[in-house]
Amino acid sequence: MSLSPSPLHGAGPHPPADGGRATSSDRRPDLVAAGAAALFFLVMAGIGAWLQRDSYLLKSPWPPLEAWWRPHAGPGTPLAVIVAVLVIGYGPGLAARLSWRGLLWSAWATAMAWTWSLALVDGWQRGIAGRLTVSGEYLTEISRFRDAGPAVRTFTDHILADSPDHHWATHVAGHPVGAVLTYVGLDRIGLGGGAVASAFTITVGTSLALAVLLTLRLLTGEERARAAAPFLVLTPGAVWVGVSADGYFAAVAAWALALLAIAATRASRWGTAVAGLGSGVLFGAAAYLSYGLALLVVPGLVILLCARTARPVPYMLAGAAAVVAAFTAAGFDWWEAYGLLKTRYYQGYGGVRPYSYWFFGDLATVVVSAGLASVAGLRRTLAAVPGGVRAWWTGGNRAPVQTGRALGARWQRGDRQAVASVLLPLGFLLAMLAADLSGMSKAETERIWLPFTLWLPATAALLPRRDHRAWLAAQAIVALLVNHLLLTGW
Repeated sequence: MSLSPSPLHGAGPHPPADGGRATSSDRRPDLVAAGAAALFFLVMAGIGAWLQRDSYLLKSPWPPLEAWWRPHAGPGTPLAVIVAVLVIGYGPGLAARLSWRGLLWSAWATAMAWTWSLALVDGWQRGIAGRLTVSGEYLTEISRFRDAGPAVRTFTDHILADSPDHHWATHVAGHPVGAVLTYVGLDRIGLGGGAVASAFTITVGTSLALAVLLTLRLLTGEERARAAAPFLVLTPGAVWVGVSADGYFAAVAAWALALLAIAATRASRWGTAVAGLGSGVLFGAAAYLSYGLALLVVPGLVILLCARTARPVPYMLAGAAAVVAAFTAAGFDWWEAYGLLKTRYYQGYGGVRPYSYWFFGDLATVVVSAGLASVAGLRRTLAAVPGGVRAWWTGGNRAPVQTGRALGARWQRGDRQAVASVLLPLGFLLAMLAADLSGMSKAETERIWLPFTLWLPATAALLPRRDHRAWLAAQAIVALLVNHLLLTGW
């Protein structure tokens, strides 16, 4: 069942079709939301500094971010400023005029330019070539996979910190075996070393912008996808995509969701089967890259709900089952490994980092990694929920309430694109909330939650078009400040 694009016009949360004549009263709630979010982050940073004034209580150098206060600049500084200025000045116009294929390739290329330039602010060795070779990272354990078969079969024997033999490095132990096998595979085909590993991670990680754009076009319409493109490119989360393996994980997860959206909107059974199978394979792969990506089930269900179909589910399950069967046959037990990881987590910082701070501190990192434009866009998304729910509850017999009136009116008439505009970001918010409540996410969520936070800048498409350049500038400023004032862990 395909979803034909139907441009969404009108007031409220949608970009006005007249070019975006926004009044000060329209802007005020957006500015208040962004200001409140910035204040929340600063308060959590202040509380973190206060709690650590006499001891290393929070086990993080600059809570709530895993970073050190170290103002600096580097070869990437002028490049990052140039990319930001060009996207702010020309991004919205080009996103509206380019062919769809041209927009996709341009978005990927620009996302790479933005991410590379931010990484180079820390210099070539510190920011890129040596990033995945430092203590605790994946490349430090490649030598132990010279004979991959036994290494996979005995992987769980080395997860605990008190393993009788040498335990895995922190990031290897903290993820399923698929994560380290990615970099082992690169090494085996002659693409070893930190520079190549980082280049692979950035290249794959920035392809997430394409996956999100494809998903948005199918579920929310091409107009919305085009409006979101500059925000998906100029995201503060790029600070951690370059270079954290979680950026690579985020892209695999995004393509799994994109293929699911394709499968759910295909008219032909063959198209649904192929895309659904591919989606399942990537869902399975994602689960063997990071345990937390099991939460992809939440946005996955939202996509099926938006498309109002379950046709891809059997194919998706078959694809995921094939991945599970392959890893299980190789000797890796996901559930056993996850159980051991929970023990390892509490053997280290996870056992002493106070949940009372990090529950809120984790949410504060989202303000930085998603950006202030995402906060304003989410405000408009959430404002649409009461009107839409009331319209559904009354069966369309009453006019929707004024709150979120544009999306509410569309929702009342069963407009699937309007429903997706609300439900899709809520799916990612719910996944992050579940991760936060679990107690297994304490600190470092600016990178760990990239598979979820990198989708949130798309909500900025709901902001008035006339304000897009200003909000893009806000996104760029957050990224530039973080990267130049702090020496981030990734």
